Amino acid sequence: MTILFDGAQDAPQSPDFIKDVTEANFMAEVVEASMQVPVIVDFWAPWCGPCKTLGPQLEAEVTRHKGRVKMAKVNVDENQMIAGQLRVQSIPTVYAFYQGQPVDAFQGAVPQSQLKQFVDKLAAMSGDDDGLGDALAAAEAMLEEGAHGDAIETFTAIIGEEPESPEAWGGLIRAHLAAGDAAAAASTLQQVPQKAAGSAPVEAARAQLQLAQQAESAGPLSELQAKVEADPDDQQARLDYAQALHAAGHVEEAIDVLLDSFRRDRDWNEGAAKAQLLTIFDSLKPTDPVGQKGRRRLSSMIFA
Repeated sequence: MTILFDGAQDAPQSPDFIKDVTEANFMAEVVEASMQVPVIVDFWAPWCGPCKTLGPQLEAEVTRHKGRVKMAKVNVDENQMIAGQLRVQSIPTVYAFYQGQPVDAFQGAVPQSQLKQFVDKLAAMSGDDDGLGDALAAAEAMLEEGAHGDAIETFTAIIGEEPESPEAWGGLIRAHLAAGDAAAAASTLQQVPQKAAGSAPVEAARAQLQLAQQAESAGPLSELQAKVEADPDDQQARLDYAQALHAAGHVEEAIDVLLDSFRRDRDWNEGAAKAQLLTIFDSLKPTDPVGQKGRRRLSSMIFA
């Protein structure tokens, strides 16, 4: 999951891209919103002195970018569960999220110049540069049309120009998978530069590769279904059944099975049901309605 912390107090007439966030809308306003633009999650409290200075400064920097960065303010006194889940131990703390992943963070008061640099760097993430976006879009179109070889060549050419492009590396891995070459996808994943390795596009491709590898060893669907029906509390059978469902293309059904497993015992096998759910969510496009619905349902269970 993902977030970002700082300290800020109420600001009159805040623009639409600066919002107060609670446990009820945290998933939508932070996790899902960060799929489009970077989101700063500001953890503050009325009694926090430094928050009263840092918060308005951060809001001013966010406002200056006119929507290229968003800000979510969380009052820790009123939303202790969120703060606990994210292990916020002191305020002000600021984390930045983009495409569902934490990308930067700091704690305590910082100089205005450092704050400006922090927000400017986030705003740049949602921008485009020197035709890279057009080239990536063309490669993605080739992939959509089934021209896997052309997509592989295009993504490779982009990497030649931009060796640390997360989108190009993620696209190249997905193109190999689409071509049915999981071995090439795995080999490509090992070549991703460190700066791009933890990015959302690469993590999405990694998740798709993991699911493809699971599909190769998935058991017979009917047998696994019968096993779960015979013993609904058999968590291993449920996990195997969900993997087989996903391998057969029944993504939403797989999510349903895993959510039920999480509801029954969220800690089983070190949280295996949640881990599998996150792998599926990461593998889907940020705007996929099945993934969005699944994330909301999981979030409601976590914060219930």
